[in-house]
Amino acid sequence: MNKGLWILVVLGIIGAIIFFNAKGTYNSLVTSQEGVEAQWAEVENNYQRRADLIPNLVETVKGYKDFEQETLTGVAEARAKVGQLTVDKEVLENPELMARFSEAQGELGSVLSRLLSVAENYPDLKANEGFRDLRVQLEGTENRITVARNRFNETARAHNTQVKTFPNNIYANFFGFDEVSYFQSAQGSEQAPKVEF
Repeated sequence: MNKGLWILVVLGIIGAIIFFNAKGTYNSLVTSQEGVEAQWAEVENNYQRRADLIPNLVETVKGYKDFEQETLTGVAEARAKVGQLTVDKEVLENPELMARFSEAQGELGSVLSRLLSVAENYPDLKANEGFRDLRVQLEGTENRITVARNRFNETARAHNTQVKTFPNNIYANFFGFDEVSYFQSAQGSEQAPKVEF
């Protein structure tokens, strides 16, 4: 075999190695990105579930004429603030948008905790079957939110590690795969609200 043919064979082998390595890395990055987006969707679904429960909870509480109006107003305002946020894929790649989302959700969780705490002063309300059912659903939803946020952060960590490590970082940069922001709860909201009566 002549020298030129050997060079072509070696270059072909090197090219094939690079191609299959790039293909495997790209597919792995796509899978990782899809995992992050799926976990984020789960976080959003649980927050939406909470947002859907709030009007029913507020209506149940409104039936008690002496209930603190300031607390109900706080819940309505916090829910409206969350509703004004546009949540899309960009939130995942922008730490500032993620922080605003986290802060708004934290505020809503805080006013819900306050509402449930204030409700302790109303024995008739605590005895209301509808209120009890909503309280249990809300407590379950808060727990689901905590689990979904933790799973999202675990998936984001794995993705970010993959995007940052060599040689994946070269392919990630070339193909446009970015790190994603972690979900960081507002200060004091790392625990689901205690709902005990």
